[in-house]
Order: sequence, then C-alpha cells, then structure tokens
Amino acid sequence: ILGIIGFAMTIAHLPAGYLADKIGRKPLILAAWVVGLSSGWIMALSRSLNIFVLGSALYGVTTFVSAPLNSYITAERGNWSVGRTITLISAIYSVGAFIGPLLGGWIGRTAGLHTNFLAAAFGFMFSSAFVIFIQPQPVEKLSPEPGLERSPSLLNGRYLRYLLITFVAIFSMQLAQPLSQNFLQNQRAMDLMQIGQLLAARSAGIVFLNLTLGQLNARYGFLLAQTSMALFTLLLWRGQGYPMFLLGYFLLGSFQTARSLANAQGRSLVQSSNMGLAYGMIEMTMALANILAPPLAGWLYSNNPNSIYTVSLALICAALLITYFFSPLRAKDMT
Repeated sequence: ILGIIGFAMTIAHLPAGYLADKIGRKPLILAAWVVGLSSGWIMALSRSLNIFVLGSALYGVTTFVSAPLNSYITAERGNWSVGRTITLISAIYSVGAFIGPLLGGWIGRTAGLHTNFLAAAFGFMFSSAFVIFIQPQPVEKLSPEPGLERSPSLLNGRYLRYLLITFVAIFSMQLAQPLSQNFLQNQRAMDLMQIGQLLAARSAGIVFLNLTLGQLNARYGFLLAQTSMALFTLLLWRGQGYPMFLLGYFLLGSFQTARSLANAQGRSLVQSSNMGLAYGMIEMTMALANILAPPLAGWLYSNNPNSIYTVSLALICAALLITYFFSPLRAKDMT
C-alpha cells in the first residue's frame, strides 16, 4: 500500500508543474484540494480495505500540489527571498503536522479510528473553503531574464547538474532515517513513549530550523541543513543516552528545511514561465531519492545496524563537498 502511494506521489509532480505553467496555478491548487476532500471522504466512508486503499492512494496523489503551491507563493512573496518564503510555509505546515496527529490520536482513542477519518474529512471541507478564495495569478509568458537561459527548455547543463546534486544530497540525508526508530528500540533499548517524544522533538526542530535557516541565503542554509543532518547521524550512531538522541531528533528537522531550500535554489536557474515544471522536477528528484534510500537502508541494517549511520555519514560529507564545490549556484545567485 505504501509503495503504491509513494509511486503515485512521485509521478504526479511533473504533469502538475507543467499544467501550472500552462493554465495557471490556482486551478491546480483547487484540484489538489478537491482530490484531497474526495479521498478523505472515501477513506471515512469505506467499509472494505480495497476501497480504503483507493482513497489512501488518491490522497497520496495530492502531493502534486507542491509544485503549483511553491510557484504560487514564490510569485506572491513580494520583497522576501524565495528561501524565506518557502521555509516559512513549510514551518507552518509542520505546526499542523505536529498538532494533527496529537488530535487524531485523542479522537481515535476516545471515539474510535473511524471517527478520526470522519473528523479529518470535515476538516478538509473547512480547509477547502479558504482555498476557494485565493486570488488567481496570470499565466506567465516566456521572456528573457538576466542570467537565465533564453530557451524555454529546462534541459540545460546548469539545471541538470543541479538536479543531480539535489538527488545525491537528499539520498544521503534520507538513508539513516527509515530505520532509526527500529535502531533505537532494538539496539538502544528505548521504549515507545521515549520514541514518541523524539518524534515530537523532530517536529519542533522542523519549525525552528525552517524559521532560522530560512532567513539565510538559500545556498548557505542548504549547506547548514546538510551539516545538521550529519550531526543527527553522528549523534544516533555514537550518542549515549536519551538527551543525545533528543538533540539528534531535533536536528533531524533540518531535512525538511533542506528540501525547502533545494526548491528555493532551483528557482534561480529557471525563468518564471517555467517555474511550475522546474519545481515539479525538483520534487520528483527528491521523491525518487526518498524511494531508493529505504531499500538500501534495510539491506545495511540487516547486515550491521550501525552501518546505516556510518554509510549515511560518509555520503552526507561527500554530498556537502559536492554541493560546496560543484553546485551551479553561488551565494550571489541567491540574493
């Protein structure tokens, strides 16, 4: 089921980004909310696993909103930098992602899991009422922009090199994450309550690091986010005791910051008329890295649990060097 959802999420980015450039961003954002609302009610009203899986897979498809939404807020940002804008939106999303599971857990425990999905479906109706009233933006036409490719195609050397570097960076940072909870429970004898507290620390870290690193130049912020992920990996590998793991999971929040800043950097390589498709290609690249990393993590863990951290740390350090020396973007590009 998770594989189906992951595949749907990966392939949805490109067509959504392309259509956002061609027909406008608001129609794609509205479409995502309509699909989300529909899938929420399918899950809430389902009486069989097959129907529930259908609703869950449809909900996974709503990730296609990432490219149109990033394009929309980039165009509306005013004097803010792209990095600051995207990381702020990500931080506020993360506040909801922190509160939502707490509320959902309480509803599920007191009123039953089915009631939880009904509440979520009604919540989506409330959310959709706001999205309907966002202002439409004009479809942007191709026009020369200083320092950017004049061709409407994104397949230029600088952009493709940037996508490759983004893939390497996200893959290296993702590698240690999928089985860290297993590692803490099986190798460090931590109970489920402690692990739940660590996940809460990660949510707090996402908000804090988005709001702080997002204020920086996007290139510097991206490098610092990678450095924070290296520290997370080191703390879980060599750390002893709950406080060290708590700090590590707080720093794990930098992964979401890195994703946001990866999008922000990519914007400076494309014209505004290609912004949706460019964001879609970056999101698909990151999703592909997220899909490929867990199988390697599983193989490493089955042979030696510590190896997920040693290999990840080595790859993050290599990705840091690659980003610093070979990224097609420099600090002056991020002003």
